[in-house]
Amino acid sequence: MSAPATPLRDGTRVAVANLIRFLETGTVPDGLFAPDIFADLSLPHWRLQTATADEIVAVRADGHPHPGRVRIERVEPTEHGFTIEFEERWTHEGQSWYCREMIRADVAGDSIAEMSIYCTGDWDEAKQREHAAAVTLLRP
Repeated sequence: MSAPATPLRDGTRVAVANLIRFLETGTVPDGLFAPDIFADLSLPHWRLQTATADEIVAVRADGHPHPGRVRIERVEPTEHGFTIEFEERWTHEGQSWYCREMIRADVAGDSIAEMSIYCTGDWDEAKQREHAAAVTLLRP
């Protein structure tokens, strides 16, 4: 993980750690989301919005119900919270899956109060092979 130029506030550091735990396990740490969190999720061909913690948890459970690994590329503090770039990898029905995401989150105390999520969409093994054959990445 790239260290931010400016350190994260304590509440923001807690929110980031809890968010990663949630993404990897599907278990929602206490206080991760404000009850009235607004979330705006952009996918390659779709967009969703939620207005409560229960709704954003349900969207996650529907789209990524399997535990996996998160590799953080960068976390940066913002005036109101943080941005985070990361990739996720998980196994489902015998395949290894992949996606890249970026989240901009506003934090109140140590809870996420609002976030915008940008996701590449889920790549199955065939899509990952197609990409690897067509593109040489300069960084992982």
